[in-house]
Amino acid sequence: MDKLYPWLTQLWQEWQTSLEAGRFSNASMLIAEPGLGSEQLVDLFSRVVMCSNYDNEACGFCHSCQLMKSGSHPDFHIVKPEKEGKAITVEQIRHCNRQAQESSQLAGTRLFIIEPAEAMNESAANALLKTLEEPSGRCMFLLVTHRANGLLPTITSRCQQWHLASPDSKTVTDWLSIEAKGEIPVYAAHLNRNAPLSTLEFVEAGKTDVYLTLEAQLLDWVKGQGDALKLAKDIVAEPDALHWLWYLLTDAQKSHFGLDMASFLPGSKPLAASVEYVALYQQTESLGHLIEQLREHSGLNGELLILDWLFKFNEETCS
Repeated sequence: MDKLYPWLTQLWQEWQTSLEAGRFSNASMLIAEPGLGSEQLVDLFSRVVMCSNYDNEACGFCHSCQLMKSGSHPDFHIVKPEKEGKAITVEQIRHCNRQAQESSQLAGTRLFIIEPAEAMNESAANALLKTLEEPSGRCMFLLVTHRANGLLPTITSRCQQWHLASPDSKTVTDWLSIEAKGEIPVYAAHLNRNAPLSTLEFVEAGKTDVYLTLEAQLLDWVKGQGDALKLAKDIVAEPDALHWLWYLLTDAQKSHFGLDMASFLPGSKPLAASVEYVALYQQTESLGHLIEQLREHSGLNGELLILDWLFKFNEETCS
């Protein structure tokens, strides 16, 4: 079998069992957080499904396998945004639907990978519904998503759902100890949702120092000693900064209840000592709403909204 990341093997074994028993749905959905390497799983699945001599794994030698290697299999289709960050359009899905109704060019399975599925706009999702309800024989759809709640409920209800769970911290630590060059802070995986690939990228890109700087700035601010404008600018400059601060605030809340874990962010105890629990809770809720607001409306002035959140945080702290 192709070598998989260790945290992917359990789900792959479940997929193999379903495929061999003929229970793998024609309409399926893989739900996975970013940074787990789900691309590796989808690639292996695609090669296995398209193999003419499939026997527990792709043979690698048949005509279908050779076409998959060259990226030219006529019955294998990947549907994704034409440009990064853009939507999957209704025209793309209608074209996909027409292909799904045609006969297989190699008398085998036709496979459609839609990724990321949450990128479909509402018209595209509605256009896909009927095809998912009544898929043609030997035609399979696999929708891959990081945010299942970003999809229409009518889409998710028509798919067999598979969840790729984040590995436990020991699995992440063991893997990183082999893959990473240098020491990995114990809290790095926690800050990256225990996603090994994201954690490795975080460390290798020097993001540990970036995070610690932001953490120190926030701690200064809640003590009335910091520069809110500079902090807001630095947060805007780092795409993941608001998520990092959300983890810091949730760890600090737990610290108020006497919890102490090695994975907690280093500033969580000092923050808990400086800010009352109720204020932390309110600011964490407010931060969660802010993150969603900025994600859904890209034209908003992020720096101004973050500055407003910081001032409210300070008001809560001083009240």
